[in-house]
Amino acid sequence: MWIDSHCHLDGKRFDDDREAVIERALAAGVTKMLTIGTGDGPPDLDVALRLAEKYKCMWASAGVHPHDAAKWDGDCAPQLRERMRHPRLLAMGEIGLDYHYDFSPRDVQRRVFVEQLEIAAEAGKPILIHTREAWDDTFELLEKHWIPCGLPGVMHCFTGGPAEARRSLAMGFLLSFSGVVTYPKAPEVREAASLTPLDRMLVETDAPYLAPVPFRGKRNEPSYVARTGELLAAHLGVPAEELGRRTSENFVRLFPSAASE
Repeated sequence: MWIDSHCHLDGKRFDDDREAVIERALAAGVTKMLTIGTGDGPPDLDVALRLAEKYKCMWASAGVHPHDAAKWDGDCAPQLRERMRHPRLLAMGEIGLDYHYDFSPRDVQRRVFVEQLEIAAEAGKPILIHTREAWDDTFELLEKHWIPCGLPGVMHCFTGGPAEARRSLAMGFLLSFSGVVTYPKAPEVREAASLTPLDRMLVETDAPYLAPVPFRGKRNEPSYVARTGELLAAHLGVPAEELGRRTSENFVRLFPSAASE
């Protein structure tokens, strides 16, 4: 019924019970999980691939998160180009800009973002975008360095409002909604969801972060994507089964290689 389109199962918070977490997800009707290959940043770009090679229900991405952009060196680009050829790697990401924490200088974030956009375009891989308090710069760089290549992408953990949603959709992106859409103080995210066509929508956990109501404050895990999906479906006025089916179809359409399992 569900696909968790974005989770971080490589993290230390899952070291003690990762197998049980995966089993709970499967029992909850989660058929696939895309685990994100950013980890603690370079030099290790294989954190997600190691899991995807071990578990048939998992697929991987690879990329350098904006928090870790300052760690980018001459080895990163060739390594990422090589990873893009791996059969279980679906996307480049999560990549983008984060002006909330500024863990890396903003000019470095922008340069590393553009380099990764170029690598993804060369490989023909979709991108997974992280943007926080950086919408204008994110859109500007995407319009210049990504939209011309004609490839799709995902606005991961969408936390913008209707204006950002419309602009993202106009650029061809899918919007992925996390547990944030269930939070009482996120009406603008629900407004964005209301105007997003069902064929342009994904659901995710971003586990271990952003657990949905009523698990907020606890460690998030892929099984909770069903709860996020159920509450989102109720808001949209569609059956949960339909939203699960439609978002799963969207995932497979975006990542055709994942349809085989």
